[in-house]
Amino acid sequence: MAKNLVIVESPSKSKTIEKYLGNDYKVVSSKGHIRDLATTGSYGLGVDVENDFKPNYVPIKGKSNVIKELKKYVKDSDMVFLASDPDREGEAIAWHLKDALGIKDNNYKRVLFNEITHDKVLEAIGNPTVIDDNLVKSQETRRILDRIIGFRLSKLLQRKIGAKSAGRVQSVALKLIVDREREIEAFVPEEYWKIIAIFPDYEAELFKYKDQDIELHSEEEANKVLDALGEKYTVVSVETKEKAKKSKAPFITSTLQQEASTKLGFSARKTMSIAQKLYEGVDLEDETVGLITYMRTDSIRLSEDFVKPAFKYIEKEYGKKYLGTVKKSKKKNNVQDAHEAIRPTSVLREPKKVKPYLTSDEFKLYSMIYKRTLASLMADASVNQTTIIFDNNDYKFKTTGSVLLFDGYLKIYKDYEESEDKVLPEVGEKEVCTTTNVESSQHFTQPPARYSEAKLIKEMEELGIGRPSTYATIIDTIKSRDYVTLEDKKFKPTLIGIETTDKLQEFFSDLINTEYTRDMETDLDRIADNEISSVKVLKDFWSLFEPRVKDAFTDMEKKAPEETGESCPECGNPLVVRKGKYGEFVACSNYPECKYIKKEEVQEVEICNCPNCDGKIVEKKSRKGKIFYGCNHYPKCKTAYWDKPISKQCPECGSMLTEKKDVIKCSSCDYKEE
Repeated sequence: MAKNLVIVESPSKSKTIEKYLGNDYKVVSSKGHIRDLATTGSYGLGVDVENDFKPNYVPIKGKSNVIKELKKYVKDSDMVFLASDPDREGEAIAWHLKDALGIKDNNYKRVLFNEITHDKVLEAIGNPTVIDDNLVKSQETRRILDRIIGFRLSKLLQRKIGAKSAGRVQSVALKLIVDREREIEAFVPEEYWKIIAIFPDYEAELFKYKDQDIELHSEEEANKVLDALGEKYTVVSVETKEKAKKSKAPFITSTLQQEASTKLGFSARKTMSIAQKLYEGVDLEDETVGLITYMRTDSIRLSEDFVKPAFKYIEKEYGKKYLGTVKKSKKKNNVQDAHEAIRPTSVLREPKKVKPYLTSDEFKLYSMIYKRTLASLMADASVNQTTIIFDNNDYKFKTTGSVLLFDGYLKIYKDYEESEDKVLPEVGEKEVCTTTNVESSQHFTQPPARYSEAKLIKEMEELGIGRPSTYATIIDTIKSRDYVTLEDKKFKPTLIGIETTDKLQEFFSDLINTEYTRDMETDLDRIADNEISSVKVLKDFWSLFEPRVKDAFTDMEKKAPEETGESCPECGNPLVVRKGKYGEFVACSNYPECKYIKKEEVQEVEICNCPNCDGKIVEKKSRKGKIFYGCNHYPKCKTAYWDKPISKQCPECGSMLTEKKDVIKCSSCDYKEE
């Protein structure tokens, strides 16, 4: 057994790191969190509210064996390196590992792997630190707050209106979507008209009359202008300016999620999953290496270790004139500058070189990260922008064009930014031009657009609610709770989503809002910086929140169940739709006096013949709603499969073959079709 034990979160990361460290180190995985708050005690919070909110931690379901195995490794090791992810969540995981595994202070070190490369892993092992107790306390406070709000409000909403859940940030994100929908519903479109003068190679739009902005609100007004126009358009001015087009900063978590959504069509969840793989390590031809730095960050800082070779690369590949400068952070509230922007671990690992070792989606994301980082260090693009203004009987028309003079950073980033030339003809002042046609067109003002995933993430970031690392989970939650639907890739709130928001605003408007949620994030940062006590934050919150919850349990009106229009066959009272553990069901409204439940009529879908009797294998649902495939002669015949069977026998054992995700395998033995 190696004398040094390294514990990381991810199994795939452990394999990569073990290759770098050699035989003196054993690298194992905790597979993420090992403990969480219990669901015992007051309201099932797992927190002793009367004793300074002392948490009661228990192993996460399925993690007891992991803890048992890790304890064996710890017992046989002289030194334990806790190498969970380099962020607040990772710091908490490191503390839980130390506490749950009984590791003594002099037998552990904390290690931060900001990038999984040979040199950086060895450097991190050689420069360990200790667990930051303030970061741990901050994360613990966040978890307790989320538990209190989630459990108390979810129970309230489930009992009163049948909603599934509420959350500290989740409910604020939903409120943004509902508020936007209300803006759209209240919007009254206004009519306006455009007048366009069409020249042989370009168009000019009416924008002024006698040096005053002009607005046309009806066809009659537009026709008056058309009647007043002559045939000649005199050039009043020609102005050409050279403008710099600057590259954007390298990616942080939120901007990566936004850009991947708009440019690649990836969900936030998919983006973070792929980025995690790129960070943890990819098998290349002669090495296993992490291709990008840690992907949960809100800093645009780039290390000198990367910047220097990147500048050399730019100069060599594109020339000295393409060299730019390092982007400086415009310091914002809630920015944690713990580590760098998301960047490639080596500028020499060009996308084309690693493409053979990546999936299509991994390649797309890596390419974008690589090019965005390099572009951020390149010179500005330069554009010649020309504006021509015409006069026709005191009506002013304007056209603009632009020509790219120097591509700068667009040399590498042109696939992600539009830069099309619009060339205008050379004309001089007082020159008279003639149109080929003049057109008027009717338009209406448009309501604000619904939030796309990218726009919602941008809004949450700008408002300072939540953390970039949590955005994917927040979006997944409001979708899975059926609070929103997607229309044209934009969020539209459902009726239950609107009702949930309205009820929370009726009783908790001063707590479930952007300002309070942002201020809470600030308090969590202050705990991390040892500027404020976590107990004070929790006590202040509880004293404000809990009385309000108790009032809501008393005062919030309970929603009556929806009637189906049918009568109970046993007592004659209306049948209603109720919600149970496994979904909706129809039952008598006179419960508990009448316990009638309408049996669900299930139309069985035949799959194939049963191999063990003369019945048919049909698609069924378990009590928990999971699809499986069983014989329609049940309980006489108990033949059943979790994967979909096909009418084909295994060539090795003769059992039924099944199919899942295009993989055909035997239901009994290890046979798989190639």
